[in-house]
Amino acid sequence: MMMYYILIGAIALVSWLVSNQLKSKFKKYSQVHLRNGMSGAEIAEKMLNDHGIYDVKVISTPGMLTDHYNPKNKTVNLSEGVYSQRNAAAAAVAAHECGHAVQHAQAYEWLTMRSKLVPVVSVTSGMSTWIVFGGIALMAATGVTGGIGFTIAVIGLIMMGFATLFSFITLPVEYDASKRALVWLKQKHMVSQEEFSGAEDALKWAARTYLVAAVGALASLLYWGLQVFGGRD
Repeated sequence: MMMYYILIGAIALVSWLVSNQLKSKFKKYSQVHLRNGMSGAEIAEKMLNDHGIYDVKVISTPGMLTDHYNPKNKTVNLSEGVYSQRNAAAAAVAAHECGHAVQHAQAYEWLTMRSKLVPVVSVTSGMSTWIVFGGIALMAATGVTGGIGFTIAVIGLIMMGFATLFSFITLPVEYDASKRALVWLKQKHMVSQEEFSGAEDALKWAARTYLVAAVGALASLLYWGLQVFGGRD
């Protein structure tokens, strides 16, 4: 278990560092005011209209960096620091979330795959580690490397595998949304070169948070997989 705690600690540290850097970048580029004077909400609405999307609403949501696109009710949810602000960071985030709306409208395959996994992952992700641990504990208590304990542990690993798969499917979804956002911002001349550079840098750091999460999920899956199968001949 000590190795597991070290692994989780290392991943948590890297995640914290990346998250702090993202917040720092967001704060920095929040000081780069847009020459066109448009707010994040106005940027989002224009991007949606430019892609022929008129059934998606742009709304404000509480919190910081809580921005997201909800495909169920077709809403682009922008945080308080994005919705009404008129800076490079707000433009980047607003356009990125609209990138997801465009993916949805165009039936982007990776987004479709991720959406199908959401119901499964929402149920399994919170309990998978405990099920694996319970199976291993039962194997240790009975002194049997197979049987019901092993079966329970494998079920937990399968559940954990869905969460890991979800994390990796999320990567192309997020990177593609950022790409769509940056292409649109540049082609439509929505931002100056300085503003574009800030938006690009902010989105790169946002994407890295998902990369760290995916690597962490894979590392955890491999660790528990070794614990379950490592003791079997």
